[in-house]
Amino acid sequence: MVAYVMEQGLCSGRKACRYLRLARATLRYRQRPPGAARSRLAEKIHALSAKHPRYGYRRIVALLRQEGWQTSRKQVQRLRRAEGLRVPPPRKKQVRQGVSTGLPTRATHRGHVWTWDFVADATAIGGTLRMLTVLDEYTKEVHVLRPERRIGSADVIELVKAAVAQHGAPEYIRSDNGSEFIAKDLQRWLAEQNIKTIYITPASPWENGFVESFHSRFRDECLNREQLYTLSEARVVIEDFRRDYNATRPHSSLGYQSPQRFVQQTTSPSPGCGQARQAGPSLRHGLPTQTITNTP
Repeated sequence: MVAYVMEQGLCSGRKACRYLRLARATLRYRQRPPGAARSRLAEKIHALSAKHPRYGYRRIVALLRQEGWQTSRKQVQRLRRAEGLRVPPPRKKQVRQGVSTGLPTRATHRGHVWTWDFVADATAIGGTLRMLTVLDEYTKEVHVLRPERRIGSADVIELVKAAVAQHGAPEYIRSDNGSEFIAKDLQRWLAEQNIKTIYITPASPWENGFVESFHSRFRDECLNREQLYTLSEARVVIEDFRRDYNATRPHSSLGYQSPQRFVQQTTSPSPGCGQARQAGPSLRHGLPTQTITNTP
C-alpha cells in the first residue's frame, strides 16, 4: 500500500509510513541471499535426509546437534519443506476396539525386562528370512537381530546365551506363546539362568508393544528400503542397521538420544542383572500394573 501511494505521488514515503503505521525499516528491507553457513547447513540436511529418508525433522535436528550444529527445529523444518524433503505422514490406523484387561509391567532399570519376538521377510530371489529380535525395554538397546532361513528353540538358546554373556542376564523376559518360546529346553535353560518369563495374552500383540514398535521402525527404515539377495548380504545389512540403531539413531522416548548415549548418561547405578529381586507393585497412570509371576 505504501508503494502504491508513493507511485501515485499522493505523498512522500515518510508520511505514508506514518499514516499507515509501517516502520520505514520494514519498507526498505530487502531479502539477502543465504550466507555460506546456511548453504552448508542445507547441504548437511540433504545428506542426512538422503541417508535416513524416513527420519522426520526432529531426528534430523538431533543428529545435527550431535555433530555440533547450532540450529533450531523451526529452521530445519523450513529448509526441509522448501527442499521437498518432508516425510509423508503415515496412514491413520483404525483404533482398536475393546478394553485391555491388564496393564503391561514397565521396566524400571537396565536389564530389568527384555522382550523378544520374530519378524519375517524374504530375499529378492524368493528365499525366506526369519529374524529373532531381543531388546531391552528400558534402554531400547537391541541385543540380538539375527536373520536366518529358519530358527528353532535350540538356535534361540544359542543367540540369547551370547547376548547374556555380553550384557548380563535380565530379571524377566517377555514374549508371546510361540512354540520356540515355550519349548521345554528353553524353559529349562531360562530357569538355570534365573530368568523369569512373562507371556502375553494370546492374540494381544499390544501387550508386547516395545518389540512391535521396533519391528515397525525396522521394516520402515531397513527392510522396505533394501533389496536383499542372499542370506550373507542380509546379515551384513541388518547388523549394520542394529549397530546404527543402538549408537546413532535418536529416540523420542529417550529425549532424542541414542540408546548407548542414554546408558552412558544414566547417573543412577543399575541393579545387578541375573539376581532374583522382590518385585513390588509399580504404578502407571495411577493404576497398579500386572503382577509378575514366574512361569515354570
